[in-house]
Amino acid sequence: MSVMLEPNPMQIKEQKIYAQMGMSDSEFEMVEKILGRLPNYTETGLFSVMWSEHCSYKNSKPVLSKFPTKGKHVLQGPGEGAGIVDIGDGQAVVFKMESHNHPSAIEPYQGAATGVGGIIRDVFSMGARPIALLNSLRFGELKTPRVKYLFEEVVAGIAGYGNCIGIPTVGGEIQFDDCYEGNPLVNAMCVGLINHEDIQKGIAAGEGNTVMYAGAKTGRDGIHGATFASEELTEASEEKRPAVQVGDPFMEKLLLEACLEVIKSDALIGIQDMGAAGLTSSSAEMASKAGFGIEMNLDFVPQRETGMTAYEMMLSESQERMLIVVKKGREEEIVKIFEKYDLDCVAVGKVTGDKMLRLIHNGDVVADVPADALAEEAPVYYKPSSVPAYYTEFQAMENVEPVISDYKETLLNLLQQPTIASKEWVYNQYDYQVRTSTVVTPGSDAAVVRVRGTNKGLAMTTDCNSRYIYLDPVTGGKIAVAEAARNVVCSGATPLAITDCLNFGNPENPEIFWQIEKSADGISEACIALESPVIGGNVSLYNERSGTAVYPTPTIGMVGLVDDLAHVTTQSVKQAGDVVYVIGETKTEFGGSELQKLVEKRIFGLAPSIDLEVEVTRQKALLTAIKSGVVQSAHDISEGGFAVALAEKAFGANGLGVEVTITGSATSALFSESQSRFIVTVKAEHASKFEEIVADAVQIGRVTESNNLVISHEDGTTWISGSVDEFRSAWKGAIPCLLNSEA
Repeated sequence: MSVMLEPNPMQIKEQKIYAQMGMSDSEFEMVEKILGRLPNYTETGLFSVMWSEHCSYKNSKPVLSKFPTKGKHVLQGPGEGAGIVDIGDGQAVVFKMESHNHPSAIEPYQGAATGVGGIIRDVFSMGARPIALLNSLRFGELKTPRVKYLFEEVVAGIAGYGNCIGIPTVGGEIQFDDCYEGNPLVNAMCVGLINHEDIQKGIAAGEGNTVMYAGAKTGRDGIHGATFASEELTEASEEKRPAVQVGDPFMEKLLLEACLEVIKSDALIGIQDMGAAGLTSSSAEMASKAGFGIEMNLDFVPQRETGMTAYEMMLSESQERMLIVVKKGREEEIVKIFEKYDLDCVAVGKVTGDKMLRLIHNGDVVADVPADALAEEAPVYYKPSSVPAYYTEFQAMENVEPVISDYKETLLNLLQQPTIASKEWVYNQYDYQVRTSTVVTPGSDAAVVRVRGTNKGLAMTTDCNSRYIYLDPVTGGKIAVAEAARNVVCSGATPLAITDCLNFGNPENPEIFWQIEKSADGISEACIALESPVIGGNVSLYNERSGTAVYPTPTIGMVGLVDDLAHVTTQSVKQAGDVVYVIGETKTEFGGSELQKLVEKRIFGLAPSIDLEVEVTRQKALLTAIKSGVVQSAHDISEGGFAVALAEKAFGANGLGVEVTITGSATSALFSESQSRFIVTVKAEHASKFEEIVADAVQIGRVTESNNLVISHEDGTTWISGSVDEFRSAWKGAIPCLLNSEA
């Protein structure tokens, strides 16, 4: 086999080979200045991946600094594999969300599967046992064979990995819009549990300590994956298929168990998974965080392919691998643990005191660069920002009601919109009961998972209405956090903190950067108001296909604490005779709504308004009522408005119906997407107590035995009437029907 010669340092500079790796002229000059010489091919590769947006956040760091990251319960904020929040009794919840968008656009099954695998490793590298998975997905409209293929394969990839490793996929959300057609978004979230004393950090400290490689062998898959994730998708992106990694959930299960055993050993100094940029990021980041260096001999790296170069080994993103630092002289103890699980664990280097990342291959030093320069000292850019013309135009518009003639037909149509329709086709592919701790399964406002050995639970959700953020990023950012908190509160939990996945287009476009900045402002405001700091997350930029950006989609993952499992509340009505209440005021607000999309076939105008003080007051009152034991069911009003939320409440209750009487203009009362609203049911004997606690709750009707959904106006006009079965059938069948259609 002939070995291709790597270009020499002068050729790299003169032929601008660094540009093919995603590095700019000025960045290459910076590298030259840092090293005091021209970098060789391997060194150029190290800098190109570590200085990519995906690893360095060079374009987004100024924005991320806006987020509130501290709180009374926060044990670990951003900067490690995952964030950690105290839940009492010496225990903590560990969680993080990350994107795998570009790989999923090219190779949807493996792209989604390895996204799940990577986020699981982030959580167990902290020393936590993963207990739940969630996801947030975005696709184009389910009309073309390509979009249907991406949707089916992404769901299959998520299911395949999560089900095999035995971690329940308990929740998520999916939105369908044309702007995601060429660039789907696949955001995966993992939640884990840990005892305080088991918390680990990804550090390489202590001169002379041993650096060990554990897990799967290194191959040529995923090389330059981090760079690939930091550029726009084009038709040529299909050629980047080798940049997509291949996952093995069975290997990951062994690695998880081995690592959770290793963290109990006092021989362990630090542990980090080899995620984006593989061996490069794990070694450089662990050394930089600890203020040390690392010297590695790549001859010892377990390889599954022959003739791999230093460049290939360092940039490979092969899955199911960890880098571990162990006290010198105690390597054998660690090796034996991994051997028990049939996993490789070999010494590949040592911690040094000179703060350099030094690589040896075939007896030669093939790279010698400052670890800090790769990690902590990567360049940071303050991108220009400008207000988009469309925003100015939309802000000048009035709130106008869409014109509708048949309210029942409109509700049936809304229930069949894939963003609103039942996601059973999706979550029935997931094993959401494995490990038997799932208390509330997919389909309610938030999933709830029991904290074993206690009477506590963790409520968790993912949320983001990207249309609102497109219309008004500050308001939309607030709404994304508020809605996540509403879902958690409706489940009987107190919001603790959030993780985020900031999915945007090209930050070099000033209008896109403006969206990033402004949505961060809105998210920050809401996090402060709702006392839910940001404890970690991920930035995914360059989500564009051939010049068309996705809607700004900063997905919010939130976890809340259920103090007592007796407080767990779901959205479905429970028994005939219960009183139905609505909380919150309805306004004429249709910008970005499902009704606007259905009727007008486009998104425009003003996003719904939100008052964070009102939001906080309502959430606290509702949670107090739930904890007082007077609430039978609770559901927030979101996509589709009041009529959709009421129908959803009836769908989970076999044989029951709901009859309500409401006020106002029909179209707004039924379908407006005004914020900070809930529909709650309460036993008749608890009505007065509930009304004392929730001052602005309005009684509107009853749960009935009739199996009918009836919404009337106070003047006696019936706006919508039909059997719950009829509405449920439309809602349940929509996604399977679209997938099976020949369009």
